[in-house]
Amino acid sequence: MKRRKLIAVLMASLLSLGLLAGCGSGSDSGSSGSEGGESSNEPITLTYYNADTNNDVWDNPVGRAITEATGVTLEISYPVGSTGDAAQDVALMIAEGKYPDLIYAKASATNLYEAGALIDMTDLIEQYGPNIKKMYGDEFKKLKWGNGDEGIYQLSAYGVNASTLNESGTCQIQWAVLKENDYKYPTTLAEYEKMIKDYLAAHPTTENGLETIGISMSASDWHWMITLGNPAGFIADAQPDNGQWIIDENYQCHYKHQTEEEKEYFKWLSRMYDEGVLDPQFDTQTDEDYIAKLSNGQVLAITDSLWHYAYGAHVALKQAGMLDKTYAGLPVTLREDQKAPTLQYQGLQVGWGIAISTSCKDPVRAIKFLDYICSDEGAVLYRWGIEGENYELDENGIRYRPQEEIDKSKSDPDYSKKTGIGNYQGFPIWGDGAEDENGNPYTPTTRASIIEQYNEEQQAACKAWGVEMVTDIFPQPDEFPSLPYSALWAYQIPQDLSNAEALLNEIAWPGLVKCVKGGEANFDANWDAMVAEMEANGLRDTEKMMTEFLADKIN
Repeated sequence: MKRRKLIAVLMASLLSLGLLAGCGSGSDSGSSGSEGGESSNEPITLTYYNADTNNDVWDNPVGRAITEATGVTLEISYPVGSTGDAAQDVALMIAEGKYPDLIYAKASATNLYEAGALIDMTDLIEQYGPNIKKMYGDEFKKLKWGNGDEGIYQLSAYGVNASTLNESGTCQIQWAVLKENDYKYPTTLAEYEKMIKDYLAAHPTTENGLETIGISMSASDWHWMITLGNPAGFIADAQPDNGQWIIDENYQCHYKHQTEEEKEYFKWLSRMYDEGVLDPQFDTQTDEDYIAKLSNGQVLAITDSLWHYAYGAHVALKQAGMLDKTYAGLPVTLREDQKAPTLQYQGLQVGWGIAISTSCKDPVRAIKFLDYICSDEGAVLYRWGIEGENYELDENGIRYRPQEEIDKSKSDPDYSKKTGIGNYQGFPIWGDGAEDENGNPYTPTTRASIIEQYNEEQQAACKAWGVEMVTDIFPQPDEFPSLPYSALWAYQIPQDLSNAEALLNEIAWPGLVKCVKGGEANFDANWDAMVAEMEANGLRDTEKMMTEFLADKIN
């Protein structure tokens, strides 16, 4: 680690003296020449590998405006496969020792780091990145790699100072069910159960003659984490999203599928299965089958994440005129004395982000490009587009999008590609809800814009609740403590720790399904057997490793 740091320091020193025009490949194609990147607007093309998109078009209004401001044009490549998995591409890069100038590798960043393929940007940022430092502010130190290495090898791809404005809650229920209960919403699992059962008894079939299902899930593939595993942590443990982990007040990490609270929650699910409330196909149906059931309006309640069902089920339900069959996010917990933690700010998420490779033809130009993206001008350009075309200023100088532009962004699937707005995942960005020192929003998604776009179901509920936003019924961010660490799932975890966690997941997935389907009478024995198997496969050692990993991030 010290050798890598020393190389980065020497490189930055040489660059500052104008003695080194580039690094890695030494190619002078499009480089800034004799000033070592000092001339900021001379044309240069930087290659950019993006693991999360196939929107490789740079020739659009936003791309051209960024080039005009920086002189930089991006030549973008991406995974050919539809899954966006960069692992094979990264492995080939490492084997050949050839890398793009800029790279967003998602979870494969650890492999690049361990191969020595990423530049430590610390000194480059200090010399050329004032806007980078301004954007990350008090959370700048979270960008450090850790594990004994104080270097910065990526800029986070997650929104800085983000607020949660749209929330799926800990679980969801159809608006139709809430309306039939005069918009009284459940806050405990017992209330949630009663509301589902009462509606199920009154409406055993849908208007289309389909069987009404109380609760359904998608647990036949990796979505088990989203619909079966994660909700247990939110509902039973009342913990924010740290992946498969619970972090206690002493910063000790515990694999979550073993707590007494989760045992109680999964025993409840087992009873729901026995009573026919939980879909008997919850663990065998494909994810497509699950979304199809939601889309035809026959599932009353789910435990899911908004990103998973919104663009499939919600779109289909709205198009079919079944708006009341869409889902309301709820702040449900196991007990009355718990607070649903879904609005808790977990700090800057790190681990996935954009990096400069050791093959970069001009790291100074690269860092200056990234610094521009982090500037107010660059941030607004990237998230809002062109003033007068994509957004306007009101009488107070506050940015807003005309309704025509909002409609265009929703109806045209190629809107981002055509405009360049938000088109290049991996860039450092401000989060939704973040504002500059004048109170001007950095992104078009604001509290006001959310309220303006509420449909009649959401409007009616807010009126009945006496609130402006659906999320106003949730425990608010200021009710939770500030955390000195990022969401644990977002960190780049060392491979040995990642493997150990994966083994626990391989035990938990079928183990939890067996607990739910095995009958309430056999639940305790099935639960104990699952925990015992995890203990025999390194549970306590893995918890210790994760605790030590987190301690390094906090210190």
